[in-house]
Amino acid sequence: MAAPEWKTPADRAVSPRWGLALAFFAVFVVWGTTYLAIRYAVETIPPLVAAAIRHLTAGTILLGFAWSRGFRPRRAHWIAGSVVGALFFLIGHGSLHWAEQYVPSGLAALLIASEPLWILVMGSALGQQRVNGLNGTGLLLGLAGVAALTAPTLTSMTVGTWAMVAVIAGAASWALGVCLSPRLSLPDDAMGRAAVPMLCGGIMLLASAGLTGEIGAVRWSAISLKSMLGLGYLITFGSILAFTAYTWLLQRVSPTLVATHTFVNPVVAVLAGWLWASEPLSARLLVSTLLILLAVLLVQRGERSAKRLVDEAQPG
Repeated sequence: MAAPEWKTPADRAVSPRWGLALAFFAVFVVWGTTYLAIRYAVETIPPLVAAAIRHLTAGTILLGFAWSRGFRPRRAHWIAGSVVGALFFLIGHGSLHWAEQYVPSGLAALLIASEPLWILVMGSALGQQRVNGLNGTGLLLGLAGVAALTAPTLTSMTVGTWAMVAVIAGAASWALGVCLSPRLSLPDDAMGRAAVPMLCGGIMLLASAGLTGEIGAVRWSAISLKSMLGLGYLITFGSILAFTAYTWLLQRVSPTLVATHTFVNPVVAVLAGWLWASEPLSARLLVSTLLILLAVLLVQRGERSAKRLVDEAQPG
């Protein structure tokens, strides 16, 4: 989502260090572990149902907090929230929850890590960003990393292949939402800005679950404790805690610094899948991890370089 305007250095200086540390821990580590939680949730809960419950519950709680502080969503907020909710949560998270029935959580996280590359491509097409030597090289490396992950299965066209395609499509959808959201009338209130699209996306996910027959197929008595705990973790820690920490950080430190979570999340996801779900650590996975993380690093450095040149060219 579009970052709210972050505060001046003087404002950031008063933020308690322990508060910043806890917020970065939530964004770095908690978001990285949500991929494994999704895998556990969709073992016995249909994916669209799980995603709908996750976002409806979290969105309602966040809106309740924002409402208690005086926030009142307007019609324009709901329209903008519907667009962002469709791109972020219906397509982005809906495809991810479905795909994790068939691909390891660490692999899904690595494919999602291609999101900054999609943002660069779409931002360039919309005139929001420029491709230079650094981010252009990063884009090529990122494509190589994604190709290394997906190429061995593209010829077989199994359900796992389609799952990887779905994750990449979801990452592209999220990137499009990032590029479009600055042009939309989203709430200025940080918590309301998170809650409105989340609720809209949750409603769309619930409707999609009904249309696809997932709601009717739910066997409530067969839902395992592990799936319930996974869903509870996603609601409490993934959507409420980590996403709130994300918006809080964007108001207090540089967005570029917050964006470094794209380096850490895939590593945490791969290690969590290996430690707790016995997901394999193949040489191909490790090489792809290095390529994609290096790509994201180059893209972000290229963006900082481009911004510095623009700032230096401005008078005054």
